[in-house]
Amino acid sequence: MTKAEKVSFVINTLKELYPSIPVPLDHKDPYTLLIAVLLSAQCTDVRVNQITPLLFAKADNPFDMVKLSVEEIKEIIKPCGLSPMKSKGIHGLSQILIEKHNGEVPQSFQDLEALPAVGHKTASVVMSQAFGVPAFPVDTHIHRLMYRWNLSNGKNVQQTEADAKRLFPKECWNDLHLQIIWYGREYSPARGWDLEKDIITKTIGRQEVLKAYYKKNVR
Repeated sequence: MTKAEKVSFVINTLKELYPSIPVPLDHKDPYTLLIAVLLSAQCTDVRVNQITPLLFAKADNPFDMVKLSVEEIKEIIKPCGLSPMKSKGIHGLSQILIEKHNGEVPQSFQDLEALPAVGHKTASVVMSQAFGVPAFPVDTHIHRLMYRWNLSNGKNVQQTEADAKRLFPKECWNDLHLQIIWYGREYSPARGWDLEKDIITKTIGRQEVLKAYYKKNVR
């Protein structure tokens, strides 16, 4: 298969498997999505979805959030990990949204990435899922699969993002990044991986990855 054929195979297979794509993090507007994505750093989406209703019951907008102390936020979000940094970030970015953006989440990468505790990946998720702007946020699943599929060299997430954007059509980015995440969780996980169920890697996978798999799993 040529690289272009591999890309088409990935897009078509994922479309068949995920014709409608659920968004992993529960939210109701750009602000609650921003907070949920921030909380998801080094934490599972399942855990985040258990904690955000508790936080949003007290504050689901920046005006109410700044009425809570950093300590109060920290206590609620503690199960998500990194709570000292995340609670300061949530309080701080809520203050900035009020002061600089009339309490609204800005619709630009530059303004989002200027907020405390918001990096490029978080900004990309918000831009794509809240505002429909083409972006390709790379999480651990996308990074792993792009390497397994021999579509990126696995050097770092910046390289993986650049390769994904170069290979996949821009109009597919917002669907694809979610489809790849769901596929990675269901069919191509880091642990407990069954290649027989992973049709994409089995068909187009990097040779050394396939060899290593068979060496380890076929006796």
